[in-house]
Amino acid sequence: MPKRIDHTGIMVRDINASITFYEEVLGMKLKDRITHTNGVIELAFLGFEDGPETEIELIQGYSSELPAEGKVHHIALLTDDIAAEYTKAEKMNAKFIDEEITTLPNGYRYFYIEGPDGEWIEFFQR
Repeated sequence: MPKRIDHTGIMVRDINASITFYEEVLGMKLKDRITHTNGVIELAFLGFEDGPETEIELIQGYSSELPAEGKVHHIALLTDDIAAEYTKAEKMNAKFIDEEITTLPNGYRYFYIEGPDGEWIEFFQR
């Protein structure tokens, strides 16, 4: 079972400008920044605490088509066993966005399913 909401992914046009905004205006701090395994998408995780908390994930390079009000890309649920969650979602006939579990260069693992109205839900293991 998921343990908590891990992060909310927000698509951005300029990740550096967004990091500056979240740090300087909102008082958050950059906790991790990586390039996705596809070599295109840049990810940055920001929060207020040094330890575990619900974070903001900035996503640059996923799409240049952003509405004027911005775009929340997904909500991520933290799990200790990503493989078990994947198997459970298969058994529940979930609509998968990813066909397999993806492992990022920093070891984080994830997959997405769709909610009933097409919203993206990520299962995420740190």
